Amino acid sequence: MKRVASVIGVGPDDIEEYERHHREVWPGVLAQLTRGNIRNYSIYRFGETLFAYFEYTGDDYEADMALIAADPETQRWWSVVNPLQRPFGGLPAGQWTELPELFHHD
Repeated sequence: MKRVASVIGVGPDDIEEYERHHREVWPGVLAQLTRGNIRNYSIYRFGETLFAYFEYTGDDYEADMALIAADPETQRWWSVVNPLQRPFGGLPAGQWTELPELFHHD
């Protein structure tokens, strides 16, 4: 299993809308995450910073991420939520910054 943590910003005027969308995530998007071997996925907010964590249970991370990205429903979802996000470090819209794991204890 691969644990993935990442961060991205959210505009102060977009917090309410972003949180509303994530209270009502589309079933097709959730199903595609499951097909892509994503489990235990959470997003947290601290001020204007979003922190995401998920566990990848598949055998080919890049292929499964490409499978998710190719899904039309997921692409439509991203067209709604990506404009609300503020990437760090000059990354393209919608791109989260993956964080290195420094410590883990089971």
